[in-house]
Amino acid sequence: MKMKHLLLTFAVGATVMASPLLKEAKDNGLVAIPADKAALNKLTENPKNKMTPAKVELGKKLYFDPRLSKSGLISCNTCHNLSEGGDDGVGAAIGHNWTANPHHLNSPSVYNAVFAEKQFWDGRSPDLEDQAKGPMLAAPEMAASTEHIEAVVKSMPEYVAAFKNAYGKDVKIDFNAIAETIGLFERTLVTPSRFDDFLNGDEKALTKAEKEGLKTFIATGCTSCHTGIAIGGGMQGFAITGDFKHAKVGDFKGDANGLVKTPTLRNVTQTAPYFHNGTVWSLKEAIQEMGRIQLGVKISDKDAASIETFLKALDGRKPEIVLPILPASTEATPKPDVN
Repeated sequence: MKMKHLLLTFAVGATVMASPLLKEAKDNGLVAIPADKAALNKLTENPKNKMTPAKVELGKKLYFDPRLSKSGLISCNTCHNLSEGGDDGVGAAIGHNWTANPHHLNSPSVYNAVFAEKQFWDGRSPDLEDQAKGPMLAAPEMAASTEHIEAVVKSMPEYVAAFKNAYGKDVKIDFNAIAETIGLFERTLVTPSRFDDFLNGDEKALTKAEKEGLKTFIATGCTSCHTGIAIGGGMQGFAITGDFKHAKVGDFKGDANGLVKTPTLRNVTQTAPYFHNGTVWSLKEAIQEMGRIQLGVKISDKDAASIETFLKALDGRKPEIVLPILPASTEATPKPDVN
């Protein structure tokens, strides 16, 4: 028994000694998406609105329904396309009447947005439920009104029945309930990656080149902003050590304190163009520009390539999204208005 205990102690010690990079990553604030479903649910839950399959399925239908927009053409998925990186792949978001965002703001990814500290580039929303309200009402986006959105949902018996099934027969179907239900669905859009497998203890999950890239990522100072489970998502100063070369594109200046939300690096290979104004299409260029204006360092081509190799390991396993069959419109459903 004593020998067995010694062997077990040695094995545990050897495991710890074999993981210096894993320890370094965690010491620098990098956090894994939990492999345990219960632990993940605890992180993604809304304490004010219990997540259930019925609510999530209803939220998915609302997320994909373009009739919530004034034109009847734009859904949440238009700018946050779940078939790719959770964004729209253009520099400035395009909305109602083919209108580009007036501040030339780029659509952030909705994947893993639940892990961000705040929502929107200026951090003005505290959570996904609150964030969901903005685009639906914004004139350059979905351009709808609360009255229009409520009328659309209430006009379809299938939606009314779905709300009662999800929330109870006395549910109040209003704009807040609709936005909150969309937000609940968005909370499920989590993409664990091989990097999470590595942080969760599987040292073979990353290749030798990806591990070298992680070392370079940490040594360069990228974890001064890109940390936590979102590998981003907090509010930071922007262009601290240099002027952003595309700063004049758009008029966005951050929040009242000049802070800008740090984008998640999860699935970053799928979310070009980069930066708040969507002006950089090359990931290598984005890495080097960040070094220059955020860290005050010149990142060599070799180091940029190494970091990019690591970032590819953040491409996650997306949840299976089955395109929902939406309720049929009725005579009471508001007609599309493209003007």
